[in-house]
Amino acid sequence: MTVAIFEEKPDEGITVMNGQQFMINALGGFDPIGAVKEQYKLEDQTVRKCIAFAKEASARTSRLKVNTFADLGALDALLAEKFGAKAKIGGKKGNRTYQSYDGLLKVTVQVSDQITFGAELQIAKNLIDECLNEWSADSRPEIQAIVTRAFNTQKEGQVNRADVFMLLRLEIEDSRWNNAMDAIRSAIRVTGSKEYVRFYERANANDEWRAITIDLAKA
Repeated sequence: MTVAIFEEKPDEGITVMNGQQFMINALGGFDPIGAVKEQYKLEDQTVRKCIAFAKEASARTSRLKVNTFADLGALDALLAEKFGAKAKIGGKKGNRTYQSYDGLLKVTVQVSDQITFGAELQIAKNLIDECLNEWSADSRPEIQAIVTRAFNTQKEGQVNRADVFMLLRLEIEDSRWNNAMDAIRSAIRVTGSKEYVRFYERANANDEWRAITIDLAKA
């Protein structure tokens, strides 16, 4: 019985079996490399090259985040020890800013609450729907638009958080509306928080701060 000997070259997308080169197709089959069209080989090579760069950049970004928080945490600890404090620099939510001595470089850390909504939100929607149905043509179109955006869910459980909060800012004298706003407030659940770090620079002290782009979509 002949035993197949495999040698994989994942970076090249090639599998060597018994001395012959193959490319694995989307169905998991082995296509002899000579039978694969040149444009497919070129596309495969290009995609693998792009993905390799992306993985490298992702790893560097992960290391940057870990190292940045470690360095800033060490600085916080030193400053806290110097002044006999235990709290982090910044407000009660932990937002803080660090700046170079010449005022041209800045690192900010912002803490954002992670929020979800409980079952009370559906009660609020039902009350709001009652109001809109009764007000009908008399209701302001901008209110209808906000309500539509707030509860126009693409997936179960997802709502437009910003528009839901905007509803709380509207002053409407109707007991059902006010009950709906109370239900929204009761629905808010703070499930945790997340820290975001951002980097800025400027040419001189009179210039506006310019973000150092790390987000690929904004590069």
